[in-house]
Amino acid sequence: MLGVTTRDRFDRPTSGRVSAWTRVYLLKAFVVDIFCAVVGVFVAAQLRFGDDVAGAYVVLSLLLPVLWIAALWLAGGYDVRFIGTGSDEFRKVLNAGVSLTATVAIFSYAVNAELSRGYVVIALPSVTVFDLIARYTIRKQLHRRRAAGQCLHNVVAVGHELSVANLVTELRRDKYHGLRVVGACVVRPGECDEVVGVPVFGGLDDVTAAVKAFGADTVAVLACPEMDGVILRGLAWELEKTGTDLCVSPALLDVAGPRTTIRSTAGLTLLHVDHPQLTGVRLVSKGVFDRCIAAVALILLAPLMAILAAAIRLADGGPALFTQLRVGKGGHGFKIYKFRTMVVDAEQRKVQLLGSSDTDGVLFKLRKDPRVTSVGMHLRRWSADELPQLFNVLLGDMSLVGPRPALPDEAEKYADHVRRRLVVKPGLTGLWQVNGRADLSWEESVRLDLRYVENWSFALDLQILWKTISVLVRGLGAY
Repeated sequence: MLGVTTRDRFDRPTSGRVSAWTRVYLLKAFVVDIFCAVVGVFVAAQLRFGDDVAGAYVVLSLLLPVLWIAALWLAGGYDVRFIGTGSDEFRKVLNAGVSLTATVAIFSYAVNAELSRGYVVIALPSVTVFDLIARYTIRKQLHRRRAAGQCLHNVVAVGHELSVANLVTELRRDKYHGLRVVGACVVRPGECDEVVGVPVFGGLDDVTAAVKAFGADTVAVLACPEMDGVILRGLAWELEKTGTDLCVSPALLDVAGPRTTIRSTAGLTLLHVDHPQLTGVRLVSKGVFDRCIAAVALILLAPLMAILAAAIRLADGGPALFTQLRVGKGGHGFKIYKFRTMVVDAEQRKVQLLGSSDTDGVLFKLRKDPRVTSVGMHLRRWSADELPQLFNVLLGDMSLVGPRPALPDEAEKYADHVRRRLVVKPGLTGLWQVNGRADLSWEESVRLDLRYVENWSFALDLQILWKTISVLVRGLGAY
């Protein structure tokens, strides 16, 4: 994820100007692609033939890396639009592997070539897997450089002040997207000199001048009624002369690409949005997957959970498990299971602490909660207190991935649009956990939960589960 990203909000075409760091990244990708192909065919030759490799397979082993690069190029593996974020880059590599395997199989059948099936079955999947790992590695290197302020696209944001502020805030929080807002052109430029620290250059007619003044390579046009089709088309023509990227954000945000299609109707370009698929076979498959994984996890983690339960009991003599009523799918209540991390009378003491919450909105959260025990502090650090929720997943009350399970008093305060998060099962993890966890504001957590509901897919679940591992290891936002 990989998931929904900031860049998914924009329709971003390929520009005619490629930055220096982009060329270096593509060259690095090309080198690792060649290396992975060589390693893959070498492993296949050794496993299938050992040291007795026939001359024909030596030639094929030399040819396959060239074919692999060609397959990646044809599949779009070197498209600059997919560098750094999203799952498209990895999907291109996977498509290249499948396509090349099918091509080799069809060609060998057509010319009646006596190719070793074992060699082909080992070589091409090995090359694909090695390349996926290598591409992931260089992407993480790119993310580290972006976190240090390098390898970023300079962006001029265009739109209303609030929209610009939201974009700037989001991009500052997640720098791995590779976009940095350096200037803004707003609808009413005379009312402010800057937006959340970003200088305002002028109005909607000053975008081209702002690009030149700030040295930007990208323009992001946010949802703005004043920027109509005629003005936007003229802006695109002006930016085309300098090879500047143009990103356009639709008015409907947080809807992933698979749900949207662009169709031409009566000479108009219309964005069609499909309804989210929250029922049917896919939902049944999600439930089966959740319960199978939960059952396996409970078996494997049973010794660890027994040790943690004993440690909690020995610390203060209280119960190891903490149960609490939470609101699940459709607003129905269920009993959630967690390892106890607070003193036994924590709920009674909560009334005295309500005025000192560190979060806004309807959530109650304290960074330094005096009710947390010494053992509980360590459990929270690694999120081990949430392991008993696997029983909730096994019982069908929760899912592995979903919105945060809400307390009844929180759910009672939900606005109508927030109740949308209750149309799916709450999750053991979710977008909220891999994007800040307890460090998120109430508005941000709601937005992420609603984004998940609107864009749920099995691939998104896998991406979130993968990212959860990294978050748990680093202990980000856990308290």
